[in-house]
Amino acid sequence: HPSFIKVESGEMQWSFAQVKGTIDDEVTEADIISTVEFNQTGELLATGDKGGRVVIFQREATSKKPPYRAEYNVYSTFQSHEPEFDYLKSLEIEEKINKIRWLKRPNSAHFLLSTNDKTIKLWKVAERQFRADGLNCYDESGLPRDPRNITKLHVPVLRPMELTVEASLKRVFANAHTYHINSISCNSDDETYLSADDLRINYWNLSRTDQSFNVVDIKPANMEELVEVITCAEFHPRNCNIFIYSSSKGTLKLCDMRAAALCDKHAKLFEEPEDVNNRSFFSEIIASISDVKFSHNGRYMISRDYLTVKFWDLHMDSKPVETFYVHEYLRNRLCSLYENDCIFDKFECCWSGDDSGIMTGSYNNFFRLFDRNSLRDNCFEASREVTLKGKSLLKPKHVSSSNRRKKDEIGVESLDFNKKILHAAWHPSENILAVAATNNLYLFQEKR
Repeated sequence: HPSFIKVESGEMQWSFAQVKGTIDDEVTEADIISTVEFNQTGELLATGDKGGRVVIFQREATSKKPPYRAEYNVYSTFQSHEPEFDYLKSLEIEEKINKIRWLKRPNSAHFLLSTNDKTIKLWKVAERQFRADGLNCYDESGLPRDPRNITKLHVPVLRPMELTVEASLKRVFANAHTYHINSISCNSDDETYLSADDLRINYWNLSRTDQSFNVVDIKPANMEELVEVITCAEFHPRNCNIFIYSSSKGTLKLCDMRAAALCDKHAKLFEEPEDVNNRSFFSEIIASISDVKFSHNGRYMISRDYLTVKFWDLHMDSKPVETFYVHEYLRNRLCSLYENDCIFDKFECCWSGDDSGIMTGSYNNFFRLFDRNSLRDNCFEASREVTLKGKSLLKPKHVSSSNRRKKDEIGVESLDFNKKILHAAWHPSENILAVAATNNLYLFQEKR
């Protein structure tokens, strides 16, 4: 895989490739993107939104002559979830797509899992280029024929038709979570997956919808004794018996399903020692981990809390190898961020295909890229300005919390906290970024 650092300049060089979605000032709540995910090859890119829709983009053939461009166009759109109502608890269940995970491609069709707060669904996305003509039991309009009127049998004939992409629901995994599902993760055995809510993690077989196994349960007998909740869970990319889950207390617990059927006792605990000097009223809130991702080689992992991305080695659980600061300039403004509820925002993080780069989001539609080897980082903006400038290089953004600022620096007080990059994805083998900014999907690529 190519490194995303340009050797000639020593800096990350990225350019704008595409933007999807309407560039309007008024944004419909249902159009806000809630998850982004590349498939294993990077040929397809799926997004889910708060309206319960899944939109899949397919990559077009890249031109072999400059300017090289990563272009994705709509491949399929379907309604994955509908709003529901839980009559027993008198609760509305939102249609918002919380997570999408692609399964490894078993044949010519593609398969993906999508989930809202309560129900996980398995979808098959397949192309149709032929239709069957001369069916015996159905007429031309597709209606069943009266068997008494069928006097002779025909051999159906397949005829070419215009290419269509059909999304069909294959399985529904329901009624297994009392609390809101926050993550799903496919196993490396291609047969099972896990789903996690605030207090429990369930282990599913993709072929069985009628049962799942509870592998983690942290619900106390008395809910008043509850001190932490599960925030994220993920399977190891190579070892099918190992998974990790994060908590609101800032801990990461590695579990091995070979040790016990119920993994309440973790195999390893990853936790950074608390800095007593920096302790405040907000310490526990900003320590809560919103996302955790294993590296592709399975040796490392990254975790995202409110202010930082921590880089961990699975062989060292005492402290992170590195801590990357995303927006340290907000540390002095936690009080106002608490008042406007921004302090509870859940930012995701992701790896580059070669595990050398890390990406995560921030406010004002900023996203930050870290290079694990050189420890260099850059902050860029996903904005309308870059769409107008075409394929020009993205200019790094600098934020200053002091009153005396340089010409190209932005003051903290001028940041827009309603614009935030919560969801993003990195192409599995190329330097292409998919960044969700409210209702827009921005695509950036390495400048060649």
